[in-house]
Amino acid sequence: MTSQMIFFLQFMMSLAAFALIAVWYLGPWLRKLSPTTAISLLILPHISRHIGMSFLVPTLNQESISGTFAFWAGYGDLASAILAFAALIALRVRLTIAIPLVWIFNIVGTADLMNAFYLAESSSNFGPTWFIPTFLVPLLLVTHAMIFMRLMQRDTVPATP
Repeated sequence: MTSQMIFFLQFMMSLAAFALIAVWYLGPWLRKLSPTTAISLLILPHISRHIGMSFLVPTLNQESISGTFAFWAGYGDLASAILAFAALIALRVRLTIAIPLVWIFNIVGTADLMNAFYLAESSSNFGPTWFIPTFLVPLLLVTHAMIFMRLMQRDTVPATP
């Protein structure tokens, strides 16, 4: 099996595993919680997206990793992490901008992941950062989808101060 095939298989298996966990366990449990609490819990994995800055560390990646990919993946993840923190805090203290901030975070975070897929040239360039796209990205994609679904439900209203 080629590195590319292994990469794709690992990505798809992680995506399937997180999707099953979401559908069978996490989704039913979150439906019992308030929209604010459910969305807050779904944002939690995203506050660690600063890990994506690892793509900017030359000694962790092959020299052939695209500088454009590293820049956008690294700083896109940092921006997503900062927005996740801001949305989480806004939800926690019930700011009126909480739900709009969650929308902004979720759109920017999803766009960042899609942009990284577009810019990635070869999985063999990732070196030790291989685990980010094969394990963490599927988790982030599933939680982004769950946040979008929760935001579009009728019971999700802006928090009041």
